[in-house]
Amino acid sequence: MTVTTPPAPVRTVTPATGTGKRRVTRGRLGLHAFLMVVSLAFLAPLLLAVYASLRPYEETAKYGYFSLPRHLSFDYYAKAFNDSGMGKYFVNSLIIAVPGVLLTLFLASFVAFCVTRLRIRGGLVLLMVFTAGNLLPQQVIVTPLYVLFTKINLPYWMSDSMTMYDSYWAVLSVQVAFQVGFCVFVLANFMRTIPDEIVEAARVDGAGVWTQYWNITLPLCRPALAALATLQFTWMYNDFLWALVFISDGDKLPITSALNNLRGQFFTDYNLLAAGSVIVALPTVLVFLLLQRHFIAGLTLGASKG
Repeated sequence: MTVTTPPAPVRTVTPATGTGKRRVTRGRLGLHAFLMVVSLAFLAPLLLAVYASLRPYEETAKYGYFSLPRHLSFDYYAKAFNDSGMGKYFVNSLIIAVPGVLLTLFLASFVAFCVTRLRIRGGLVLLMVFTAGNLLPQQVIVTPLYVLFTKINLPYWMSDSMTMYDSYWAVLSVQVAFQVGFCVFVLANFMRTIPDEIVEAARVDGAGVWTQYWNITLPLCRPALAALATLQFTWMYNDFLWALVFISDGDKLPITSALNNLRGQFFTDYNLLAAGSVIVALPTVLVFLLLQRHFIAGLTLGASKG
């Protein structure tokens, strides 16, 4: 009795799939070229500001801003920081931006949780009201808010002027009020992607509303919260309108106002001003680098869902 073994299957590897590399097509090359051009267009002002801040003004005045450098140094950065008194202005901006971001995300996340998870009556209308608030131009209520804040009294330990006007509370309240609507809209859509079974299992185990919100929902919303924190910090940190309207004391103004101290009455060294602008932009860049992984995850969530 003879036993025959079946022949081994023949494995064929085609050149197109064996290497595992993507084919380089004209469309892909065109896409990458387009993205590079757009990126350079957005980076060009920043790169030009950094380049100008490293050169003395006499050199750029003689040869032009697009000429090759003869001398590069960081002298303008030290001069810009010292001449404008940026130290106290940095603190003023952080006093407004950091609590503003935390308070905005807390209020927005709680409202979004109530709308999407508690199924409250009129939740959709409430969400529409918060979203519609973003359509209101901020400039149209400058005068009513100015009059209102001058009439709201505060204790002396909260405001030197004894009113909301000329205090951090005025700027902080306006920033939070205008940013909550956008954050509610984003977080509500994000929370709808969380499976209902997770919250229902917590309810069966006896978890209350606060536990469902703080210990279950918020940790799952970390990518969205990180993305919103980056955007909100950038917007609040860079804002200058509300501080200019509601604060009269120069020592309370945010960092964006420090750049005005670098302008002379009859002459402005734009290389020095460029150095100051780069210093002012560093905190927002640092925040983005720290939250970059969560920021990108929050922006791309759901991109691959079919």
